[in-house]
Amino acid sequence: MTKKIVAILCVAACSVPAMAAVSREKLQARMDAAKTVIQEIEAVPDKAIPQTITENATCVGVVPSLYKGAFIVGGEHGEGVVTCRTGHGWSAPVFIQMTGASWGLQIGGQSTQLVLVAVNQKGFQDLLNSKFKIGAGASAAAGPVGRNAQMATNWKMQSELLTWSRSKGLFAGIDLNGTVVAQNRDATDAYYGGHHSMAAILKGEVLPPAGSRAFLETVAHYFRESVQH
Repeated sequence: MTKKIVAILCVAACSVPAMAAVSREKLQARMDAAKTVIQEIEAVPDKAIPQTITENATCVGVVPSLYKGAFIVGGEHGEGVVTCRTGHGWSAPVFIQMTGASWGLQIGGQSTQLVLVAVNQKGFQDLLNSKFKIGAGASAAAGPVGRNAQMATNWKMQSELLTWSRSKGLFAGIDLNGTVVAQNRDATDAYYGGHHSMAAILKGEVLPPAGSRAFLETVAHYFRESVQH
């Protein structure tokens, strides 16, 4: 098992050439896993993302499996998907990858799920970039948990991104400062069968592939806008 995890992390360290070889079937499995992560988190309202945040979210990103490699290089690598709110619903998704220093989420090569939510237009613009670092170009905070969570600070004004992790059933906010979020162009192009810019996709200018509809429907179900909007 350890040898398998080592192999995965070695591939992650050389992600640019490796991603070109990712099959569409594996990308579809990643998309389906992202849908399941949201469903499982939101299934328990008192331990889910607060409704105030889901109503105001401008973008939602999910990394179904982030692998920790502290026993090799002291860092993490994960692959996920992002969709953003448009004037006519949620955009077609793009694939992303996240890398960073060791956050101490897991030990011994186990994986953790991550959820990243942009909560204003600045956060949306950050995700339109092909690459950015959380805490440097984009302010972030550990997201609160619970539908009726009382937040001590004005999260919408002070943070552009809210972040959570989920491991062994525990869902909690996490500090991801220093983490680099980058577009996975090879994976996105492979999934769409051709090249589209990340901005064009997330602005709703590209039709979503059929395989992404279940994920987008799940996001739309749980991240509905307030009737006051």
